[in-house]
Order: sequence, then C-alpha cells, then structure tokens
Amino acid sequence: MGGNGASIDFAGTAPGVRGLDGVRWIHGSESAKHNTDPDIQVHAYDEHTVILRQNMAVNYEAPFLFLLFGNERAVLIDTGATASAEYFPLRGTVDGLIDAWLERHPRDGYELLVLHTHAHGDHVAGDGQFADRPGTRLVGADKGTAWAFFGFDEDADAVVRVDLGGRVLECLATPGHHEAAVTFFDPWSGFLLTGDTVYPGRLYIQDWAAFTRSIGRLVEFCEGRTVSHVLGCHIEMSSEPGLDYPIRWTHQPHEVPLQLTVDHLREIRAALDEIGEAPRRRVFPLFILSPDT
Repeated sequence: MGGNGASIDFAGTAPGVRGLDGVRWIHGSESAKHNTDPDIQVHAYDEHTVILRQNMAVNYEAPFLFLLFGNERAVLIDTGATASAEYFPLRGTVDGLIDAWLERHPRDGYELLVLHTHAHGDHVAGDGQFADRPGTRLVGADKGTAWAFFGFDEDADAVVRVDLGGRVLECLATPGHHEAAVTFFDPWSGFLLTGDTVYPGRLYIQDWAAFTRSIGRLVEFCEGRTVSHVLGCHIEMSSEPGLDYPIRWTHQPHEVPLQLTVDHLREIRAALDEIGEAPRRRVFPLFILSPDT
C-alpha cells in the first residue's frame, strides 16, 4: 500500500454517532476458568475513534484504553494492566486496527503516539509491547517525562494541544489522584478522557487539595466546549446506587455505564466545596470520593 488518501476534516464533530447508551462491555464471569470474553473488547465509537477494554479474567482492573486516529498519526491513550502479549495482545490488536484504518484511508508514513492518563501500573503495563514498534513515539507516564512532553513542567496550568493531523487534542494537567495525571479532550468525539480522576467507581484521592483544584479546573474548561461523554478508565459501581463492586472482583454483571457527564463533574466540585479541606469519604450513586490516606 502506498500513497495518500484524502485528508479527513476533523474540524466538526463526528457524524452519525449514537453515543454509548446500550453498549455492553465485557464484565468478567463467575469463573475465570470458563471465561469466554475476548482478551480485549474493541468498540468502534466512530470510524476514527476506538474504545478498548481489557478482560477482567486477565486482570481484575479491566481498564479502558482509547485509540484515536488523525490524518498523520494515531494516539493510544494508556496501555493496560498486563505486560504479556500472550495474555494481553495489545500491540497486535492496535496494529490490526491501524492496518484496517489505513486500508480505508491510505497514506504513507503513518505514526503512532502512545500517551498515558497517569503512571499507575494498570495503565502502563503494556508499554513494553510498543518499545520496538517502528514509527512509534512512546512517552513515559512518569511526571518528569510526561509533563516535559506536554510542557506542564514549565506551566502546569497550560492547555496543551497535541495535533494528530487535523484532529487536535487539548490536554490538561489534573493531579490529585496521581501527581502526573493528565486529562485529554477530543473535540471530534466530544470525549473528555479523565483516566482515574473521574470515573464510575472509587475516586482514590492522593492529594486532596490538588484534586479539588483539578476538578474545579475541569468544570471551568468544559463550560466553553461541547463534551459528549466524560470517560474514565474503569467501572466499579453496580446498578444499585452507591454500591461498588469489591476490590479484585472479577465478575460485574450489573455494572453502570462507563460514561459520565459534565454535571457529574459539577456534583463532585460541589461536594468538595462542602467537605472543605479535611478529606472525608463521601458516597454518591455513581462514584465514591475516597481519600487515599
């Protein structure tokens, strides 16, 4: 294959997208031995946007990952909880998705950028699978490396643009859960990718003051933008309001949906304002504020 296809116009919003209502994510099984889910679930949100979920039988964290295509490069955000390509064939899956996309949108010299929401092990374990991949830039998730890439080491309050070739992500430093946490906004899909800062589950807060600032900043950031979904990297809440699945649980048949909204960010901000500076656990229907002390 060679040559270059037509440039895709990412200036608008993704056409024909029905949202994520009704999407059924793989959620483990009563017996890991009899689990028949794929190692990685692949959900094409639109022609240029893919959501991946790791199998709970492979790792109970079952993180979500995101693959976004631009005209010049794709970005993979996070690499999951398992290093082994045998048990978690992330690179093979991503390579297959890129090859298929290039068949439909041929172009030469297409690249892959690998970034992270933060540096916890269940978000970086698959990095090694991409270390020797041609045409790939793998950016470490540690604060020194990641923040230098974005420029947050010089200005932690900056909104940094990462251009995939017409598809431009806006990136913010959002420490609190982790010192190197980054949130990504993709205007094309409307996704606000919040990592472990906000998701339907236990929001472990390492630095209460920093988390409070980050949530306030995200609310303000969203005021002037069209956010279709707030998407974190896990689901831990059950369909019974306020009830989370136990840690290390590998069967979650009654999960809530992955997607949250900007109103949930506002709800978190209001709770933090009410609680004040003394960290305190607070249970909500779709998430739990959990000081990590």
